[in-house]
Amino acid sequence: KGKNNGGGIPLGYLLDKQTQKLVVDPETAPLVVEIFERYSEGATVRSIIEDFNSRGLTTKRGKPFNTNSFNALLKNRKYIGEYSYQDVVIPGGVPAIVPEDLFYRVQQRMEKNKRAPAHSKVKESEFLLTTKLFCGKCERMMVGESGKSHTGAMHYYYKCGNAKRKKGCNKKAVKKDWIERAIVRLTMERVLNEEKINRIIDALLAMQEREDVTIPALRRQLAETEKGIENMLNAIQQGIFTASTKQRLEELEKQKEELSLSMTTAELQKPKLTREYMEHWFSQFRYGDPNDREFQKRLIDTFVNAIFVYDDKLVLTYNYQHGTQTITLKEVEDFLGSDLVGLSPPHKNRDFDTLIRSHGSYFCAVIFRITVRVDACTHIISNQLRNAVYNRK
Repeated sequence: KGKNNGGGIPLGYLLDKQTQKLVVDPETAPLVVEIFERYSEGATVRSIIEDFNSRGLTTKRGKPFNTNSFNALLKNRKYIGEYSYQDVVIPGGVPAIVPEDLFYRVQQRMEKNKRAPAHSKVKESEFLLTTKLFCGKCERMMVGESGKSHTGAMHYYYKCGNAKRKKGCNKKAVKKDWIERAIVRLTMERVLNEEKINRIIDALLAMQEREDVTIPALRRQLAETEKGIENMLNAIQQGIFTASTKQRLEELEKQKEELSLSMTTAELQKPKLTREYMEHWFSQFRYGDPNDREFQKRLIDTFVNAIFVYDDKLVLTYNYQHGTQTITLKEVEDFLGSDLVGLSPPHKNRDFDTLIRSHGSYFCAVIFRITVRVDACTHIISNQLRNAVYNRK
């Protein structure tokens, strides 16, 4: 039951020659979860393949990754513990590597992309503040719209949904380029500064210290089981060997194996991040190019929760506790008078650059699920990082 049926060994597993069953490979299992997490967070298959191949990583057969091998991996139900042979499917027949919720998020995205393939580049006409921009007068979501001038040039705006439908709101439309540029620059200036970053990192480090009790509990159970095995072996050495002794020893050995596997899986899913790693992750935003559309989208998606647009001010809510700020339009205009040039990046650390490429989406996930509802706005800096890529030793 659950023995390998002669097919290839998937990435993330090894074959136990004694039992002929698949076991988790602690060296490559983290790569599997990295692939699933990065894809679920929005990375394209092509970008992950290019990254893996640039890092010298290979398939189980020692070959470079390609689209076919990645698609097959993302659809492989062994990763959620399903063993199948011909028409027989046994849930839990192999050790799971990927959480079920993550696996099914990936399947949904693959199906969606199959029906409507996504564009790999962020278009200039894409409205980056969709679902985040609200009318300050009526609190209705502002939606993107476009129109041609008498010269034939295209112009893009955000307009209040009620004003657009003439439902009692007279809020004027806001130029798309102006508001997006303002939000990007304000976020880089007001959130990605040393004081705010340190505060967020402190919260994340504190969160890691409040981990659930799963791993300590498993560790205690494993220690107790090993102690039981030791006692049984001592009894056997003293000549106490009966059918009951043998049965109990076999039960303890099996329990030890199951606990060891559970603890390995739990530790893979609960990696620890250092302050230094977090600081380096933030630097990719702090020193990014504010004129780059891909960077603008990533920055907005990562840090901006909501923007309320009034006639004389903006109220911005960011994804961290007490992250609401008010700024007048006069201040915005004065601020945008400065050159739109990114800050100079710090000296690069190659080891950290590799970590960022490997685990960027993983860290992004940790940041975005410490959810704290403080008032009508939701302040989110979350621990999705907990469902993400494993930190390789």
